[in-house]
Amino acid sequence: MFSRLRISTVALSLVVLTAAATTARAQDTYGSMAKGEQVNGVSCDSQEGSRIHIHQHLVIFDHGKQVHIPENVGQVPLARCLYWIHTHTPDGIIHIEAPQNRSFTLGDFFAIWGQPLSRTQAATAHGTKKQPLHVWVNGKPYVGDPSKIALVPHADIVIEAGPPFLKPPVFTNWGKL
Repeated sequence: MFSRLRISTVALSLVVLTAAATTARAQDTYGSMAKGEQVNGVSCDSQEGSRIHIHQHLVIFDHGKQVHIPENVGQVPLARCLYWIHTHTPDGIIHIEAPQNRSFTLGDFFAIWGQPLSRTQAATAHGTKKQPLHVWVNGKPYVGDPSKIALVPHADIVIEAGPPFLKPPVFTNWGKL
C-alpha cells in the first residue's frame, strides 16, 4: 500500500511539474496574446472575413536559431472568435481574412500575438542599439520601424538578431495561398 501511495505521489508530482513547465513555455511563446478585445482596430469575429484573403510568411532568427511562431495566434477559443490576422500552423504563414478593406502591418500581427516588435526586439529575439535587428522584406533589406511593414500579399519577411546574420532564406512554398 505504501509503495502504491509513494508511486502515485511521484507520478502526480511529475504531472504537476510537467504542467508548470508547459505553462511557462506557452507564456514565453504566446506572451500576453490578445483575448478577444479589439487590437489596433482589428476585431475578433466568430468567423473569417471574406473581403480580403491574403497571406504572408514570417521568419525570426535569434543569433542563428529560429524563433518559434506558434500555431493559432489570433484564435481565441474561449471567446469563440478569430482575429482578422492569425496563424493556423507553426510555419510562419500569417493569414489575413478580413471583412473590410483596410491595410495591415506587421505591428498589428505582433500586437495580437502579444509580443514586442521594435528595431531591437522581435518576440524573444533581442538586438541592441549598436547591433539592431536586420530585417528583409521579399529578399531586400528593410530600414525603418519593422512594426510599419505592410502585410501585402505574399510578403516574405525575415527578421534576424545576431550575430551571426545569415543570408535570409527565400520562402517559395506559397502553393494555393
